[in-house]
Amino acid sequence: MVAWLLRILVVLGLLGSAWVHWDLWANEGFDEIETIGPLFLVNVVAGVVIAVAVLFWRHWLPVLAAIGFGAVTLGAYLISLTPGGLFGVREQFATSAETWGVVTEAGCIVFGVALLFAQRVRRKQGVLA
Repeated sequence: MVAWLLRILVVLGLLGSAWVHWDLWANEGFDEIETIGPLFLVNVVAGVVIAVAVLFWRHWLPVLAAIGFGAVTLGAYLISLTPGGLFGVREQFATSAETWGVVTEAGCIVFGVALLFAQRVRRKQGVLA
């Protein structure tokens, strides 16, 4: 039951991050930014693909991919907050999209790590039982 709840939370984090990036790309002009625009589309596709994998493949690999997705995406955002920005884009943590992006990506990391732990405990119990 706990593993299922964690799995759903990871999927929601992935889809939430994908949605934020899609919305920024489609409605906020990020499609016109040379390098960041295509990377936002990669983020959208990767978020959806990894979410489907986490939901349907009961293996540690998609969960690890979700953790990596959250860490890389959050790391890129944090770099964009620095004076040099990321590929010339500098953010300021001023919009609701930025807040939701941070929340969803942190959720991928936190709930993903918890899910990996829950899967490990469950496997050990299955071996011992």
